[in-house]
Amino acid sequence: MPGSSGVNVEGSCGALCRTLVSQNGLQRETADISQSVLYTSLMGLLLVADNEKEALAVGSGRVGLRNIGNTCFLNAVVQCLSHTRVLRNYCLLKSYKHEKFSKEEAKLMDSFSQVLSGLWDVREGDTVVNPRQFYSVFKAAVPYFSGYSQQDAQEFLRFLLDKLHTEINRRPYVKRTGKEPEQKYVRFRISEEANAMWKKHLERDDSIIVDLFSGQLRSSLHCSVCSHYSNTFDVFCDLSLPIPKRSSGGEVTLQECLDLFSQEEKLDKENSPMCERCNRRTECTKRLSIQRFPQVIVIHLNRFTTSRWSISKSTVYVSFPLKNLDLGPYGPVDCGSVLYDLYAICNHAGTVNMGHYTACCLDESGWCFYNDSSATPLTENQLQTNQAYVLFYQRSNNTATVRK
Repeated sequence: MPGSSGVNVEGSCGALCRTLVSQNGLQRETADISQSVLYTSLMGLLLVADNEKEALAVGSGRVGLRNIGNTCFLNAVVQCLSHTRVLRNYCLLKSYKHEKFSKEEAKLMDSFSQVLSGLWDVREGDTVVNPRQFYSVFKAAVPYFSGYSQQDAQEFLRFLLDKLHTEINRRPYVKRTGKEPEQKYVRFRISEEANAMWKKHLERDDSIIVDLFSGQLRSSLHCSVCSHYSNTFDVFCDLSLPIPKRSSGGEVTLQECLDLFSQEEKLDKENSPMCERCNRRTECTKRLSIQRFPQVIVIHLNRFTTSRWSISKSTVYVSFPLKNLDLGPYGPVDCGSVLYDLYAICNHAGTVNMGHYTACCLDESGWCFYNDSSATPLTENQLQTNQAYVLFYQRSNNTATVRK
């Protein structure tokens, strides 16, 4: 892949973005849309339009990662992210070098992109890629992961996405000057309030990580005394779902996990926040829903439970759809169907103390099983096991992706 092709595509995309913004009367600082949404969409269109001229040449991607000492958690997560196509292409084209605001060297993003370059090398000279340099840079950025003990894959994923975002953020760092004033009793439409919060988030945090993985949760509280409703909105990069308990240890479905996650919860006075209208703690009900759907939704099946004395693991079999996972019922009432297709799974086998992570990822040739250095084909009926831990779904329809 010639280095100049990435520069030409970047320039064309930037010009188109500027044209669209100016023609629609949008100001860069105030437009209620992430610049990167335009950027990513136009990049995809340009790559398709120029396919015959400057196609991004990649190999099969069926290359393993060397285990350098209890790093199966890293290998499994990197394989899943490597099969997130928009992120992969963004890294291979090194588009972040033209987008990021910070003058700091993007060391972690550079080393991560280098690993992806090895995995997708069109020459496919290496059957195994060594992630040692990448892991060294990551541990320097997140000392919590120093040493060679086994780590949690979902926790690693969260830290990794956060650090990558920080390095390639398109927004300048703004120091918070204190607690922002809260508005009392002002009635907004829920969508307007959510959009205002999302816009405020994008003023500080805007990157390819936000474009792909970030969504918005709505937490709704209903006071049992005065019937006042209040809403808070939080950004999320993954959904951590509880697994329903079965006395017989039988199978549960992903939909049942989602139902339990969004189930109305009763809060007593001691555990409830202050009611805005009553100005005191009252009994209330709380419900979670998805206000804004990300392009890629990462679903974490919460298999590990921490008690006072120990950590236990649930081995309940959770069945999940490979196509057309509909999250519409867990969003705003008028959002319609919101469909996702599965493209990667991070599995955890074994116990809390003696566990091992693997990955199953979808490419143009079908599904492939990644176990550290090895990469072997597998069929769809081999995907559903009680080892599924983190599921990666890609948005497959565009209706109600962003609530405006």
